Amino acid sequence: MNEQQNLWQFMSMESDKLLNQSLQHIGLTFISLLFAIAIGLPLGVLIARKRKLSGTVLGIAGVLQTVPSIALLGFMIPVLGIGAKPAIVALLIYALLPIIRNTYTGIISIDKHITEAAKALGMSKTQILLKIEIPLSMPVILAGIRTATVINVGVATLASYIAAGGLGEFIFGGISLNNTNMILAGAIPAALLAIVLDGLLSIIQKLDFKKLRKVLMAFPILLIMLSAFYILPSAYGSGLRAGFTPEFMGRQDGDLGLKSAYGLKIQTVVISDAVMYKAAFSKELDVISGYSTDGRLKAFELKILKDDKGIFPPYYAAPIVLQSSLQKFPELEKTLNLLAGKITDSIMT
Repeated sequence: MNEQQNLWQFMSMESDKLLNQSLQHIGLTFISLLFAIAIGLPLGVLIARKRKLSGTVLGIAGVLQTVPSIALLGFMIPVLGIGAKPAIVALLIYALLPIIRNTYTGIISIDKHITEAAKALGMSKTQILLKIEIPLSMPVILAGIRTATVINVGVATLASYIAAGGLGEFIFGGISLNNTNMILAGAIPAALLAIVLDGLLSIIQKLDFKKLRKVLMAFPILLIMLSAFYILPSAYGSGLRAGFTPEFMGRQDGDLGLKSAYGLKIQTVVISDAVMYKAAFSKELDVISGYSTDGRLKAFELKILKDDKGIFPPYYAAPIVLQSSLQKFPELEKTLNLLAGKITDSIMT
């Protein structure tokens, strides 16, 4: 019971941040879904018309979906940098297959007698598509959109790895700090979001066509509005943008200390230290939580800020040796002590 209370206390303390991350997560999900529908629906119609292309198109979409999400995000960084752009493209790629496949399946499953009757009445190919094929295949198409939405909600948690925000920030931070409450604070809202969106789309899918038509007319506007959620958190606060590692975000000698000692109010995103320095060098981030002995500081000509209020204690490296090893090799202690005071920050960088 105590663990449950601690979780709710943590979520209550971090409610502002949790709201911002939820808005970013919803925005990322629906921006990528909007583009996936805009690309996937016409492709599905195309391969239903020209079935020789179906194997190739579905094969390519299938292969792209098998690429591990972290690897796909890694491929995107050299081309699109960090932030929302590579995350949106990666999510778009994952959402394509169910939309293309279900559009194709829905159209080719329509009874041929229906389309032949439409042709006999003098309807054009466009009229048959818009008035016969799309309406009749809509439940199947919506099932594909529903699947793509749930996939996007799950994969969007990895977007925080490249500073795109979302609920993954809490999850990665919790893993780094071995903080279960922090992990659950990100995982529970993400799971609830997937369940709610899946349930809503399931209700829409079961509507009769007259009601469904009205909903579908408002659907693109709704997608655009939900996509706009992504920019809401960044619309407030400082114009500067900071990228901190998950561990730094949860430490007193880190983001918490900067806020309490310096009153720092700055837009922050969680980012992996693997891409953090390059992001600062390319001016995609203004401030990062770097390591003073990291050689990339010199390589990218980054400046270390002075800690006037001393929230960062001195971090000294020291060799740790098992007592049993020292007893077995007594000369090891004297040898290691020769390094004392010899390795400075400047030498390490």
